[in-house]
Amino acid sequence: MRTISTSTHTQPQSTARIMMIRPVQFGFNTETAGSNEFQQKEFADKTNEIVQEKAREEFDLMISQLQMTGLDLHIFDDDDAVYRPDAVFSNNWVSFHQSGKVVLYPMMAENRRAERRPDIIENLKKDFLVEEVIDLTHFEKEGKFLEGTGSMVLDRRYKIAYACLSPRTHPEVLDAFAEALGYEVVSFSASDENNKPIYHTNVLMCVGDIFAIVCLEAIKNPDERQMVRAVLEETNKYIVEISLEQVRQFAGNMLMVRNLKGDKFLMMSTQAFDSLTETQRNSLQDYARIIHTDLSVIEGNGGGSARCMMTEIHLPLR
Repeated sequence: MRTISTSTHTQPQSTARIMMIRPVQFGFNTETAGSNEFQQKEFADKTNEIVQEKAREEFDLMISQLQMTGLDLHIFDDDDAVYRPDAVFSNNWVSFHQSGKVVLYPMMAENRRAERRPDIIENLKKDFLVEEVIDLTHFEKEGKFLEGTGSMVLDRRYKIAYACLSPRTHPEVLDAFAEALGYEVVSFSASDENNKPIYHTNVLMCVGDIFAIVCLEAIKNPDERQMVRAVLEETNKYIVEISLEQVRQFAGNMLMVRNLKGDKFLMMSTQAFDSLTETQRNSLQDYARIIHTDLSVIEGNGGGSARCMMTEIHLPLR
């Protein structure tokens, strides 16, 4: 890997503008369960109407907490015309960049591909400048996938894409993203306690502006583990290490945001917050105010948490 430039970077790591999609048909997705160890199989037989109602309650509570921080939220409702059980996890199908570029991603589960909604991008064009839409979805025909900022954790300041390789994160699509956006890829393998590949990078890693949360224990190859640590240190990140058990509680699935006044917040689920030690909490509070909310139904059924539900909008304003 090339030496990372640590010269002054002007692009902010966080944004006050967030897109979210309110669930309408949320439930346990059998198409994704094979590669997502975070989906709890006991939820598979639950009545979807009850699960949907509880997921909607959790979503709306999270929205209310985010609104109180002063974020600029762009909320869209899913609809029941097409079955999209994972629509709430919008960060997997699209990402928005300060260059005015929008990227559409190839998804592994066929029933998730319908989550890509051109109408949402058209709606956002009212407020934001979209210079180009980069469509990577053609890789689906080759069985190669890259599920957005689930597959990648982006350091937007230094244009680094951290990615643990898995059935949902293919190196060829990573390279296509990096070439189109001018990113450096830091790829590695990561696995859980049973040596099963971790399906998305954003469940084991969160990169803030001057801090990073990461489960180095999940990176079994010592050379890869040292490489990830070295790049984080080169880019001036204070590292907060979490354990595999904390990863299981979604302690890696966090997102740093800032409100329109510039105040910084770290959004996570209550399960993630409860799993942190007092030392870890105190360290993170030095960098951002922690906000947490109960997402137990969404986490148990969907295998994703707070970060997966938040799609950052870095596009220039009109």
